[in-house]
Amino acid sequence: MSAHHQHGHHQGHHHGHSHAEPTWGPAFAIGVALNLGFVIVEASYGLISQSLALLADAGHNLSDVVGLLIAWSAYWLAQRPPTRMRTYGFRRSSIYASLINAVLLMIAVGAIVLEALHRLSAPAPVAERTVMIVAGIGVVINTATALLFVSGRKRDLNLRSAFQHMAADAAVSLSVVLAALGILLTGWLWLDPAASLLIAAVITLGSLSTLRESVDLALDAVPQGIDPGAVESFFMELPGITEVHDLHIWAMSTTETALTVHLIRPGFAVDDHFLSEVSQTLHTRFGIDHPTIQIECGDAERSCHLAPADVV
Repeated sequence: MSAHHQHGHHQGHHHGHSHAEPTWGPAFAIGVALNLGFVIVEASYGLISQSLALLADAGHNLSDVVGLLIAWSAYWLAQRPPTRMRTYGFRRSSIYASLINAVLLMIAVGAIVLEALHRLSAPAPVAERTVMIVAGIGVVINTATALLFVSGRKRDLNLRSAFQHMAADAAVSLSVVLAALGILLTGWLWLDPAASLLIAAVITLGSLSTLRESVDLALDAVPQGIDPGAVESFFMELPGITEVHDLHIWAMSTTETALTVHLIRPGFAVDDHFLSEVSQTLHTRFGIDHPTIQIECGDAERSCHLAPADVV
């Protein structure tokens, strides 16, 4: 990724992973087991009670089981060490997992909406009390699963996606309970497919941001929460720096951010202490864990061909 220059340069590397990372494998295993068991129960009672709301929620919960399995696999792959051919290891698998999950959710939404519209035109009776009991169990299970990932949601898109889906499912299951209660009290059968449309709306709202962020990360966009202008200003404020160019900031995974940059620093010798301090500040201030910094002397006769802003 770094350009070849005829003039002297130095590259500094820093990794901010000395702190102990929590192990999320058990959380994924528990989440998958709880939700898979509930999907079987919910789908069975949905068929028995003829409740589209229960069947729709079971289908969505099944997609969450698949999503948890995909996220779990990506988490496991990201832990594997780099190789000679895969120099970044499999870290980007977590980004692709988030993207796949977001697409699967949108497909599930389409299926739910189509069936709900069909049921609105031909409402069917449901076993209200059975629906309320089963969906109430769903509230408990989805809330418990969401809590498994609550502590990791702030720094990992995979974990945040899992948390958001489970939290949304808890709210959706609660809406199913309320719809069944409404049918029991009023006899309005349209409340059941209406609850399904509400499920679809909740899923859509919850997944659009994940889809957008996953696409951005897959395209090597600057991760959310990092202001590239602030990073460039930080470099320009460093002693001796007269120009910053070829600045790139992208996600190596859903938890690690990389940076490459060329800094013009005329009249200064190679300074490992300077590079170490800059790397440490990038980690603590911006959350950038893997910076590669190339120092140039600003030789006008051998100017960097990557200096223009429109050159990648």
